[in-house]
Parts: sequence; C-alpha cells; structure tokens
Amino acid sequence: MQNAQTIIKDYRRKRVIVCVTVALVTLVLTLGIRFISQRNLNQERIEDFTRHTVRSLDKVLLSLENRREVLQALVGEPCQQAHLVLRKQAAILQTVRSIALVKDGILYCSSVFGSRDVPVRELQPVLPSSEPTLILSTDPWLLKGSPILIQWYPTSSEGNDGVMEIVNIDLITKMILEPQRPLITDVVLTVGDNALRYGQQVTNSLTFEEGDSLLQQASAHYPFSISVSGPGPGRMALMNLPTQLPLALMLSLLLGYIAWLATARRMSFTWEINMGLAAGEFELFCQPLVNARSKECVGVEILLRWNNPRQGWISPDVFIPLAEEHNLIVPLTRYVIGETVRQIGYFPASPAFHIGINVAASHLRHATLLQDLNRAWFSASPVQQLVIELTERDALLDVDYRVVRELHRKGVKLAIDDFGTGNSSLSWLEKLHPDVLKIDKSFTTAIGTDAVNSTVTDIIIALGQRLNIELVAEGVETEEQSQYLRRHGVTILQGFYFARPMPLRDFPVWLAGSTPPPAHHNGHIVPLMPLR
Repeated sequence: MQNAQTIIKDYRRKRVIVCVTVALVTLVLTLGIRFISQRNLNQERIEDFTRHTVRSLDKVLLSLENRREVLQALVGEPCQQAHLVLRKQAAILQTVRSIALVKDGILYCSSVFGSRDVPVRELQPVLPSSEPTLILSTDPWLLKGSPILIQWYPTSSEGNDGVMEIVNIDLITKMILEPQRPLITDVVLTVGDNALRYGQQVTNSLTFEEGDSLLQQASAHYPFSISVSGPGPGRMALMNLPTQLPLALMLSLLLGYIAWLATARRMSFTWEINMGLAAGEFELFCQPLVNARSKECVGVEILLRWNNPRQGWISPDVFIPLAEEHNLIVPLTRYVIGETVRQIGYFPASPAFHIGINVAASHLRHATLLQDLNRAWFSASPVQQLVIELTERDALLDVDYRVVRELHRKGVKLAIDDFGTGNSSLSWLEKLHPDVLKIDKSFTTAIGTDAVNSTVTDIIIALGQRLNIELVAEGVETEEQSQYLRRHGVTILQGFYFARPMPLRDFPVWLAGSTPPPAHHNGHIVPLMPLR
C-alpha cells in the first residue's frame, strides 16, 4: 500500500506533467498556427501581386486596343495629314513611346520622327503579320538597346498594312515589375521566347535562383505571362517565426496556468475519492467483536478498504484523513451505511448482534446522520443492533446533542472510539451518555508492561465500570492481553488474536468456524484501520 506522501506527490507530478504538456502543446500549436497563417498570408500576397501585375499590363494593352480603330483609319493617309493625329493619340494614351503606320510593309510615318521610309521587317523580323501580335524586343532606332514592347494591329488581310505601337516599357517596368522584397525578389515579363526582368535587358534565356519558389500566371486576354520568384511563403514565414515567440510564450504560460487551476480538483486525491465512490471501488470489511468469557462473536465493526485500479490498494490511514480534510468523510460514511444495509444478510439476524459503524462528529451536524440513517437503515428495518462509533480524536464540539438524543430514542447505541487518545474532558461522557467505550489498541498493547499506558488502561476500565458503560478493548493480539482484560471486567474484545478484518462475504464462513479468517486479500496484507 502507498502512503499519503507518495500518492500526493504522484498526483502533483501528474498535474505538473499535464500543465507542462498543455503549455508546450499550446506553444507548439501557437507557433504552428502563426506559421501556417503567415505562410498563407505570404502566399496570398504573392498571388495578389502576380494577379495585379497581369491586370495592370492587361489594362495598358486594353487601352491600346480601345484606340485601335482610330489609328487603323489613318493607315494609307499621307504622313503630313496623319502625323499630328498620331502625336495626339500618343499623348492621350500616355503609356506608349511612339505610334507608327505601316503600308505595304514599309514604316512610312511615326509619331516621333514623322515621315519615314523603313521596311518594318528590318526593325522587327516577325513583322508585318496578318494577326495582332505582341512583341517583346530591343529598340533598334530610338533608344538603341533598350527593351521595347510592341503591339501590332494589321489592317489588311495579307498583314502588310497596320499600326505598330511602341509601349513605354520603362514606365511599365517601374509600375508593375518592381519586386516587393524580401517576399518577392524577382519579377519577369515573358512574351513568346523573350523575357524581361526588372532593371535588366530583354533575354531569351530565363533562369531563377535555385531553391526559390516560382509562381507564373498568364494573361487571359493577351499573349504574355508574369513570373514571380522569391524565398517562398513557407521559408519567409519560418524566418518571421521568432517574432511570434513572445506572444506564443505568453499564451502557453496562460493556458498552462489555467490548466493548473482546472486540474486542481480533477487531478487531486479528492477527485479520486469521488471517482472511487461513483465506480464502487470501495469494499466493506468487518472485524468480529468477541465475548471475553464465552469467545462467541457478538458483533462486528465495519471497516472500509479501497482497491484503487489506478493506484492499487490505498490504506485507510491515507484516504480517511484526506477525506476528512476535504469534507468527503460524510459521503464515505453514507456509502458505508448503504452498503452495510445492502449486505446485511451476511450477519446473524439477531437483536443481540451489534454492527458498529464509524461516524465523524461532523456528520451529526444539522441532523445529516439522522437523515442518512432514516433513508438507508431505518427504512430497511434490520433486526441487528446499530452502534454509531464516534472517534474521540474528532472535534466533539461538532456533535448536535439533539441528534444524539434522537438516536438513543430510536434504539441506536453510541460508542466513543479510541477512548483516551483525544483531548476531550470527562464532561463529554456526561453530555453524550455513551453506551460503549472502546479502549484504544495503544492501551491494550501496554498491558503487562511498565508503560504509563498500562496504568491508564486500568483507569479507563475502572471509569467505565463506575459509569456502568460497556467496555470494548481494541487491538487484542495475545492470550495474555485477553486474560488480563477478562479478569478486569472488559466484556468484549477485538483484535488479531481472534480475527483479522475480512470481506463481509467471508464472515459467515468464519462464523461457522469452518476456516480461519483470511489474513490477506487478493495477495495484499490489509492492516486494521477503521473508517473514522
């Protein structure tokens, strides 16, 4: 069996483990949630940036398309007439560097240079074209070597006539291709086989940093795509995680403290007792009371034992004091009364047979004991004599003497258990009018020695005889003690010399004398410790 310190220490250890686990799990979950949240936010920002870049360039090209009919109508007109209109349209669009008219494959008019006579194929080999074409290339004549974005709109079925618009790529680059570091480190515009990075030249070889995350999105309206790369949403979220640590620590400590408060009752020995009562883990034992002269059994004292499936056998000197400390002794006593009545058939059906039940003095407050007895004992009307044993170590001040008088009126005997070990005065004998005094085993053990307790034993015996109170000696373990007590007029004896505590179901066999009472129960030594 475990002692109180071991069990309480075990519960505290479990409670600490639970609270630390809650704190650590909270810390991990908080950091994990913040990581996932930040990663998703980073991913959303990257996608938003990419979508915004595509939409922005779509709007630029859409504005060109909206002015296409006006410009296409100028193809074929003399440059002297068309030049002013071209310049006005370039000013209106703002996003184009120049507008050129092409007739029969010859660029003959430009909004910048005016009249020209240059084969368009020399400027861009893929032009002219019979289909609208978007070209990313390098400027061969205005700002040589700089990136240009050309939008070609044909006006003839053969494609030799048309309008060529040169987009102001420098403006576009600053508007939509500038990376948002550190999340986005590289933004690339791709048209056909050519690509343009922010601040670089047009290239037909596109590479990205190894290990970078890449997101590509193509326009739904025009033949271009935007590629965005960077460390990746997960890596950036991980790099940002240390900034979340203070909040995560505060939250984990808070929840750990809440868990400590929440487990104060559930992960405690009081919760274990309530659990044991609910699950029926407590078992009633009894120890016979023997007539000192005839050696016949005249009654039993009901004892409580606890086989806890989580802790093993727990001694009464562990759970009884804790139950008293946490106001659970009354529910335990109520359980004992109910189980005694339920198993009353194990005892002789005789009014001369005594059944002693230990009751704390606090149980007598507000007539609680009387209510419990009315509900369980008196309603069943057992024929056996009920003896309520009050331990003298309890605070006898708690006793309601009106309840004591009512118990006497109902035929219940009152015994003072462990008499001589407490600090009450002899005046309690007059106030309580007990029917029985139970001599504590410490005095019984002192019989035959020179100890002071041996003298006290004689005084208690003489006091009981003078007050005409029945005497019961506890803890009788030897023949010498038995003979001494019998010679000095103690009428009832109790102890290992006659019988050890036994489960109620074993009592009829012991009483019949067929086998000696069991000294062990389920392989565990069961010490004598009554429910107090």
